[in-house]
Amino acid sequence: MEEARQIVNEIRDGKIKPIYFLHGEEVYYLDKIADFISKKVLTEEEQGFNQMTLYGKDTSIDEIISNAKRYPMMAERQVIIVKEAQHLSRTIEQLTSYAKNPQPTTVLVICYKYKKLDKRKKLYKSILTKGLIYEGKKLYENQVSDWIRKNLLQKGYQISHKAAVLLVEFLGTDLGKIDKELEKLMLVLPSGHEIVPSDIEEHIGISKDYNNFELKKAVGEKNVLKAAKIINYFAQNPKDNPFVLTVTLLHSFFAQLLQYHGLNDHSPKNVAGALRINPYFVGEFQTAAKNYPMKRVSQIISHLRQMDLKGKGVGAQAASHEDLLKELLVKII
Repeated sequence: MEEARQIVNEIRDGKIKPIYFLHGEEVYYLDKIADFISKKVLTEEEQGFNQMTLYGKDTSIDEIISNAKRYPMMAERQVIIVKEAQHLSRTIEQLTSYAKNPQPTTVLVICYKYKKLDKRKKLYKSILTKGLIYEGKKLYENQVSDWIRKNLLQKGYQISHKAAVLLVEFLGTDLGKIDKELEKLMLVLPSGHEIVPSDIEEHIGISKDYNNFELKKAVGEKNVLKAAKIINYFAQNPKDNPFVLTVTLLHSFFAQLLQYHGLNDHSPKNVAGALRINPYFVGEFQTAAKNYPMKRVSQIISHLRQMDLKGKGVGAQAASHEDLLKELLVKII
């Protein structure tokens, strides 16, 4: 986040590189940087003749280089943005000769999504001499809620910890998807507002009481009544609460609980670091560890794997997801 902001600030200050190679698994900031360049390097009048967007599926390295070597028309620079450049992975090294001596009046932006450029190859080293390489790194789940908080703070909003966790549980770690949902919230909520679980429920459609986060907590506490209510809600709303997602999240929880049992140091700081979780959740693992000894956790993980297969129709063609969830709850608690 800080690195992406620094790149944007440098471009805003006129410190513009001839090549920007944007790569990595997390594409949110790749898109943000490319979009900023497309809107800010040239004026609207200059863009008509001096800005071009190419797509990896429909172009070649030769075509990219040919366009990059052109001179701008009635402008100081031209901008060429290559989107979906990962489709050129087999020939991308052919860009090395241009990277060694790029056209100083061209700003070439390569969006190489979901892949990483090999640091050992000549192209990587050549770009670094005169251009810039930015890697979009996937955030761990325990980092995303903090990202949400910081992102909202910059825009004049606050969010409760539970509300941030709800978003992560429901949307995963895809920053682009999360950002779209946050934009929806900011359209309907006043600036300075603290976003709470009821806002998430009302405007995004995630139940603040009946979700995988609450189910995981209820199971860890061995709260049968609460867990049963959540499962019944899931059965009535299967589209919003896919069986496979529930099983996957529970499997992840018990796999982490098994890891917790194996730790010698159970201090909150060490647990949070070892399990890659937010310190907020350490208490849940401490409680669950008392309720589920290591041997029992291993058995539950085995049950979860069996249920995953049954949910996919292996050996349980006639069983509904509701029945499977109830069976799973009995086997766990």
